[in-house]
Amino acid sequence: MTIRLIIVDDDPLVRAGLTLMLGGADDLDIVGEGSDGRDVPELVARHAPDVVLMDIRMPHVDGLTATELLRVRPDAPEVVVLTTFHADEQVLRALRAGAAGFVLKDTPPAEIVAAVRRVAAGDPVLSPAVTRQLMTHVAGRPEQPRRTTAADRLAALADREREVAVAVGHGRSNAEIAAELYMSVPTVKTYVSRILAKLDLNNRVQIALLVHDAGLLDEEQGSA
Repeated sequence: MTIRLIIVDDDPLVRAGLTLMLGGADDLDIVGEGSDGRDVPELVARHAPDVVLMDIRMPHVDGLTATELLRVRPDAPEVVVLTTFHADEQVLRALRAGAAGFVLKDTPPAEIVAAVRRVAAGDPVLSPAVTRQLMTHVAGRPEQPRRTTAADRLAALADREREVAVAVGHGRSNAEIAAELYMSVPTVKTYVSRILAKLDLNNRVQIALLVHDAGLLDEEQGSA
């Protein structure tokens, strides 16, 4: 299956470099380019991409605002944000908005191609280690209103769903969750899909952030 891709970055040299790198992959088709977040709605409507590779800092409409506006659309494409920072408050905002992950601009070409493929397949591009680092070094201890709101949302989950959600919050893979909770991997996938639907989330990174915001990881550490 060919993955339809749009690249949005205000630097023409970056766009040219990404086009050169990604255009060599047989299964990637770069169907459009934009120089600002304000170009995104028209580009998406015209080209119906599977993935948007989005820069964060742009002069008129930044990539974060463009991601937030895009992800509320029906049948929205997945978004991977481009950044020069390993851990940045803006990256956290992008993930909360529904971005499937982020890649650094100096990431090797093969890894960027792999990230686009993974996102198109429905998998976030953040490894468990990066997820934990991001939550630890960027999110910090959640403010009380956010903690209360997150806890109220998670109250909709059944006990087993909550256990799976907490395991996702720890950055564990489906196989690791299956071994820990004595489930099959397909059953874990079913639970994750059910959690996403119940909580109206886009991907497991958002589950992890919600669990963190609710303070459930702190509770586990305190009882350990």
